[in-house]
Amino acid sequence: MSELTARLDVPLGVYAPSTARRALIAVLQGWGYHDEEWLEAAALVTSELITNAVQHGGGCVDFSVESHDGRVVVSVADGSSVVPRRRDPDGIGGRGIAVIEAFSTRWGVHDHEGGKRVWVELTTHPGAPATQMGSARESSG
Repeated sequence: MSELTARLDVPLGVYAPSTARRALIAVLQGWGYHDEEWLEAAALVTSELITNAVQHGGGCVDFSVESHDGRVVVSVADGSSVVPRRRDPDGIGGRGIAVIEAFSTRWGVHDHEGGKRVWVELTTHPGAPATQMGSARESSG
């Protein structure tokens, strides 16, 4: 499979997560990913990343998705350098990292133009060869 990349502008605000979810599904379906459960998991991870960027990130949000050799990586950059961390769930939140880890093979954080880029390698799409399975989770600053 060739390398595919999409960068998407997502308007900030309350509709950003749902807009990003719909855009991601359209892009992935266009690239040949059709398993509905897998697409919904990918959309859930995307929604979590976008929600966190809008709520905690500051500045504009840069959203991208890449596919190479059957692996799909979703990433979101924002203007905050604060790295996401696991915390105990409460009435407001705290479930994001658990959601991301449930539907990914690994994730991490990179510096990005004074802020950060959080990336998530999604679990392997059903039907992909076993050799394409991801490695252990990682988080780096």
